[in-house]
Amino acid sequence: MEKQSEGAQSPNYNEDLQHKTILVGDSSVGKTSLLVQFDQGKFLPGSFTSTVGIGFTVMLLGDSGVGKTCFLIQYKDGAFLSGAFLSTVGIDFRVRVPSQNKLITVDGLKVNLQIWDTAGQERFRSVTHAYYRDAQALLLLYDITSKTSFENIRAWLTEVHEFSNKDVVIMLLGNKSDVTNGRVIRTEDGESLAKEYGIPFMETSAKTGLNVELAFTAVAKELKQRTSHQSEPTFQIHQFIESQKKKSGCCVLL
Repeated sequence: MEKQSEGAQSPNYNEDLQHKTILVGDSSVGKTSLLVQFDQGKFLPGSFTSTVGIGFTVMLLGDSGVGKTCFLIQYKDGAFLSGAFLSTVGIDFRVRVPSQNKLITVDGLKVNLQIWDTAGQERFRSVTHAYYRDAQALLLLYDITSKTSFENIRAWLTEVHEFSNKDVVIMLLGNKSDVTNGRVIRTEDGESLAKEYGIPFMETSAKTGLNVELAFTAVAKELKQRTSHQSEPTFQIHQFIESQKKKSGCCVLL
């Protein structure tokens, strides 16, 4: 076979085929270790949980354009991506590695969150479905300036109930609360929908960081409580969010 010249591309080369490799399999088969070996050239001895403390997987869901990637970057790096950028393709696997000035601690215990950013486009939905059962928590975002993204929340919740674990933690987030003009979804609308499904709700801003940290912290505390095996749970996510609302005096919504 004639060797292809350096730098030349195959006639069938398609950039859209990049970044779509996914790892699928039962829990504990070594998906995370395989990824870390490929990315960092190192092996995580023992289980993921024993290596980092307690590990939980959180998935970001919602229509394309609601701000999921910006939300993740605000949480991970404390920065905001201004302007337009390419939509997420398939699944973007990110691990929030605890650092000296940004460590998640729940009741004195280190908690490491694996955060999956997902594509909201319909054509990538089957890829997203493959990951639902590996997630312990789902943050479902809509854009307060987009009526369609809010109306589609019911469809997202239908998929969640079909493909995810029955005990998954779900939180509804109305993103882009910093937008002063163009709001089409009232706060009360988000509250009402969340109440209907029995899930916590708050409005957030990936731009200013409003309630971004709180959303992940509340989820981490809820998940940590569930692993404690206590007969009488002492933590309630709704009560925790309400207490933070009283401390801040504003902007945290149930």
